[in-house]
Amino acid sequence: MMDSEWMDEGNCVEQPPGLFFPSDGVGVEVAKKVCTDCPVKEVCLEYALVNRIDHGVWGGTSERERRRILKRRSVATPVAVG
Repeated sequence: MMDSEWMDEGNCVEQPPGLFFPSDGVGVEVAKKVCTDCPVKEVCLEYALVNRIDHGVWGGTSERERRRILKRRSVATPVAVG
């Protein structure tokens, strides 16, 4: 589990949480704009990836984008057997 103190530094700290859990593509784009110049964007994304958070916008990425990142990482990092 990663430390979460970084969350206090995000652009999202003053935004309503519901903004980052949109029900449509337009809402996703609105949330992603908040993340554009966020000072903790990369940490936020890594937090979502490590913790397998599959809902909402984290680190400027949608659920679908994070699934793609995780898939690419699994292909790039073969699992040792035995």
